[in-house]
Amino acid sequence: MCCNSLICVVDDDESVRQALDGLLRAAGFRVAAFASAEAFVRSEVLPSIGCLILDLQMPGMDGRELQQRLLDEGHCIPTIFVTAHGDDTSRAWALGAGAVAFMPKPFDGDVLLATVKSALSGHCETAACGSSTPGS
Repeated sequence: MCCNSLICVVDDDESVRQALDGLLRAAGFRVAAFASAEAFVRSEVLPSIGCLILDLQMPGMDGRELQQRLLDEGHCIPTIFVTAHGDDTSRAWALGAGAVAFMPKPFDGDVLLATVKSALSGHCETAACGSSTPGS
């Protein structure tokens, strides 16, 4: 497992945050959960993030805006989108902008854990961002 194994969950739905927190902690991960993109941005966790699990639709700054902001600031964080409101356009944008997965809610916990482990493994091996962003 990567030394930067803090998994951050950003989702406005408290039940989803709690479920993901429990699932990830049971699998041995350190977890920080946030109710909004703004709360995440105000936190001091960026240097220690290994993977970001991000809701697409949230009040205020949504998941796409947060992902774009992180990319614009040069943060290369493996991101897994989880959403109940995904469409093909959002999926294509997120994956094209570097997300490692785009999963509809409800999702299979084992699949999510495997995706997190894969994202951490790839992040630790490469530790480099791609330079192209769709729509730029």
